[in-house]
Amino acid sequence: MPSVRVSVFGGVRVLARQTWGKAVVAAVLVLAAAESRGAGVERKTFGTMATGETVELFTLRNGKGVTATIIGWGGIVVSFTAPDRNGQLADIVLGYDTLDPYLKPNPYFGALVGRYGNRIAKGEFSLDGQVYHLPKNNGENTLHGGNKGFGQKLWSIREVAGKNGQALELGYTSADGEEGFPGTLQVRVTYTLTEANELRIDYEATTDKPTVVNLTNHSYFNLAGPAGGDILGHVLRVDADRFTPVGKGLIPTGELQSVAGTPFDFRTPTAIGARIDAKDSQLELGGGYDHNFVLNGAAGTLRLVARVSEPRSGRVLEVLTTEPGVQLYTGNFLDGATVGKGGQAYKRRTAFCLETQHFPDSPNQPSFPSTVLRPGSTFRSTTVYRVSTEP
Repeated sequence: MPSVRVSVFGGVRVLARQTWGKAVVAAVLVLAAAESRGAGVERKTFGTMATGETVELFTLRNGKGVTATIIGWGGIVVSFTAPDRNGQLADIVLGYDTLDPYLKPNPYFGALVGRYGNRIAKGEFSLDGQVYHLPKNNGENTLHGGNKGFGQKLWSIREVAGKNGQALELGYTSADGEEGFPGTLQVRVTYTLTEANELRIDYEATTDKPTVVNLTNHSYFNLAGPAGGDILGHVLRVDADRFTPVGKGLIPTGELQSVAGTPFDFRTPTAIGARIDAKDSQLELGGGYDHNFVLNGAAGTLRLVARVSEPRSGRVLEVLTTEPGVQLYTGNFLDGATVGKGGQAYKRRTAFCLETQHFPDSPNQPSFPSTVLRPGSTFRSTTVYRVSTEP
């Protein structure tokens, strides 16, 4: 019989067979340490809808004390905590303390967005010779799936065994014709909080008719914490040589423009506010940054595409994705009228979004990467938000 040894790690006694090898022993010790510090999933009632349906809040906690809370309504990320350089945790996403404000129109705080994230021009698109008409909920255009997109739906939600951490699986069936989109779409989204302080989001979808799909998460970040003020001092790097310029209604022109020599060049770390008020027609159209960046690297491959640091706290957010694009939005339409967690008024440019995605208006832009999903195929996409610190 192989001999065993006893290790003590974080107050937990671990038996490790000498024949196991260092990698297995290390994995056992990490799991034991996580367990000793309270890694796991907590579940409680967050509120009740007018229909009488209960919305539950799930808290994912890793062994380092980092947490992410998710609700079934809209698949919303209600909170995501991250340590500063001194180890102090703070919530780095905007949102609300209770369910009721999430049930009302709001700026998509933390929501899963679909069936089509971002804008579709004139609320229509053509697929296989048929024209589909969508609700125009953003001027003359359709934004984030229409009047009642995925962020305003009740998803099923349950704890599942995660490969690399604590995990939740959410499910939603979008009926054929919902918000004008064709096909019954079966959607599954898995949130995983890893021991590497990553909030990983895995998306899957299938359809019974040809349709278009563009799924994302709409979390608003402020790495300075709940009362951190504006995000203009956050330092951003985006691995993108090009972006998609827009015209009226923030609809892409179809061009892929070089970022060189423009305020959109974040290939080297640059403060978000360094050029946000520059005399630039694109910034004037968006009231700041509200643009899609054409990411370098192979779409479909999980790669690091963006990094944001906050000098005062030392917090760092890295974004990895398999998507071809990311929308940088700098909270230009927040105006202080929205009151969120702890009674905090969310003012202009007090948060940023990095929404990983296919390009806006792709159904009407043949040169853009296709968002068409057909029966027999599966839409898959992964995005990771990883938090860390720097000195």
